Amino acid sequence: MIEWLWPWILVLAPLPWLVRRLASPVRSQGLALRAPFFDEWRQLSESQRGRSSTSGAIPLLSLWLLWLLLLVAAARPVWIGEPIELPNSGRDLMLAVDISGSMRIEDMQLGQAVARRIDAVRQLGAEFIVRRTGDRLGLILFGTNAYVQSPLSFDTATVKRFLLEARIGFAGQETAIGDAIGLAVKRLKERPAESRVLILLTDGQDTASSVQPLDAAKLAANLGIRIYTIGIGADEMTLPGLFGSSFGSRQVNPSAELDEAGLQEIAKITGGQYFRARSPQELANIYQLLDQLEPVEQETATYRPRQALGYLPLLLALLLSFLLALRHCWSPAGWRADKTNAQALREGL
Repeated sequence: MIEWLWPWILVLAPLPWLVRRLASPVRSQGLALRAPFFDEWRQLSESQRGRSSTSGAIPLLSLWLLWLLLLVAAARPVWIGEPIELPNSGRDLMLAVDISGSMRIEDMQLGQAVARRIDAVRQLGAEFIVRRTGDRLGLILFGTNAYVQSPLSFDTATVKRFLLEARIGFAGQETAIGDAIGLAVKRLKERPAESRVLILLTDGQDTASSVQPLDAAKLAANLGIRIYTIGIGADEMTLPGLFGSSFGSRQVNPSAELDEAGLQEIAKITGGQYFRARSPQELANIYQLLDQLEPVEQETATYRPRQALGYLPLLLALLLSFLLALRHCWSPAGWRADKTNAQALREGL
């Protein structure tokens, strides 16, 4: 369906005809200028009387068409498509992902290869994001500082891309859990209270926040924001011995600095839940559990795509003007007439 934003402009279509019809001719009270080359002009006029009336009508019709095309463009036609239903589960879900220096520890097993924690988070997190069709998703990355990498949006493909492009240390080497929660609260507080969710994933403890994590969690609870916390990292890993051999190797806990008690308290205060991901498989299971969050029923939103069409008549008007100019320049009769007029003008002067 085509809609006109300024349809009243189309009433100007007969304006050139009205001007020509109603305007009185200019009458000069003085003597006419006698042109010494008048005879040449008269002969030229008589020589062109035999030309077809159709060839004379073409430029006139073209000018009318040009005028109508300009009016159509000025009336701003817009194509309005059929209503499109937006899938909407009613959830506004913000992901907060730790990209501090400790996320480069290689204690995850992806297939047959040992991988860094951030690699597991990116791969499985991307799969989780793809399944969230219908939710508004946003992404916060945090290290020493926290910042919004992607605001809340239905565009899950963009959120996924930003997560896959996350780089360790980009936000600093420390961990600001409290600041990440505070930033998420700031972004979520304007959304409906029943639908606001934060998923926070980290492998350490707060070391750099200007706001204490529990204080930020209490603020989130007051605003009805649920926080699900995920602690990632294996419980043990083997460090190789001398020259990479098994001699002198030892078992260590790479997650010794993980503040599980703090993450559990954050989830408890906000009505969420704490999950422990010691392997990629456990992290995948956690994401599947998070997929089962009950959506809030809301009215389905619809929109009608709109596309401006004003450029089409403008392009046609430009093309028509170009063709008229070519016709005048390359027409033999027109070229000879211009040459004769110019010659007569030079001789008379």
